Amino acid sequence: MTGNDGNRARGAALAGAGAVLLSLCSMNLGAAFAKTLFPLVGAYGIAALRIDLAAILLLLFRRPWRRSIPRDVRWALLAYGATLGLMNLLIYQAFARIPLGIAMAIEVTGPLAIVLFGSRRPRDFLWLAAAVAGLLLLLPLRSDAALDPLGIAFACGAAACWALYIVTGKRVSGALGGDAVAWGMLAAAILVMPVGLTHAGAALFSPWVLMVGIGIALLSSALPYSLEMEALRRLPAPVFGLLLSSAPAIGALAGFIVLGERLTPVQWIAIACIVVASAGSALTAGHKPAIEDAPQ
Repeated sequence: MTGNDGNRARGAALAGAGAVLLSLCSMNLGAAFAKTLFPLVGAYGIAALRIDLAAILLLLFRRPWRRSIPRDVRWALLAYGATLGLMNLLIYQAFARIPLGIAMAIEVTGPLAIVLFGSRRPRDFLWLAAAVAGLLLLLPLRSDAALDPLGIAFACGAAACWALYIVTGKRVSGALGGDAVAWGMLAAAILVMPVGLTHAGAALFSPWVLMVGIGIALLSSALPYSLEMEALRRLPAPVFGLLLSSAPAIGALAGFIVLGERLTPVQWIAIACIVVASAGSALTAGHKPAIEDAPQ
């Protein structure tokens, strides 16, 4: 490799790393700003609004109708969209009850479990132990624990949905490529909009809520999705997964800056355990694919 080739490779790697970090910052800021609308339309309302607006943005960006959907993946695509919609409804209910960083730390254990449970290498049990330790520290088992048990349950449900999202996503992505996300988000939007309308009603369409909702959809879906596509072109899968592992910590910082959410030292230790588990899993994954990032 010549000097120029080496410089270009380093430049591409730096650009890819920057794209991932910008994506995570954008996604978490979007989630933090979404919480500011909870008093107006509730967690179900803002989840439905964000999914619907994100679906519109992705459809305009991808224009997936240019090729037909194979008949043999249509039911799988519906399951993929339903899982995506349910995951978003659950995580927003968690956001309404527990700090952003903690909810995201619990949610990321879903895709982490897919990686760890599919491995039989002894060192992976170390990452599993770190993830379990982090979760145990977050559970309200102590009398001084301030976390809402229902919020933790919703985050665990979102984690399970993220794992199912990966399983169903692998089925449809092979046939549809990047268009699978656009079609899946459309299916999710159709399924969750009645839930949002039932809980928020006409308030969902007020000019202020729609304006903020568009900003949240851009920050949480359209911009991160575009940045991550660029990062995947420039980074090896383990490096991409390593950078994604910082999501809970960035979420905690976004919650503190935008919402004033303060975590206890034990909660920070719990988040650190889960981040270490995700990072270690990514670094030791070899040539296996990185943990997929759900468009939230």
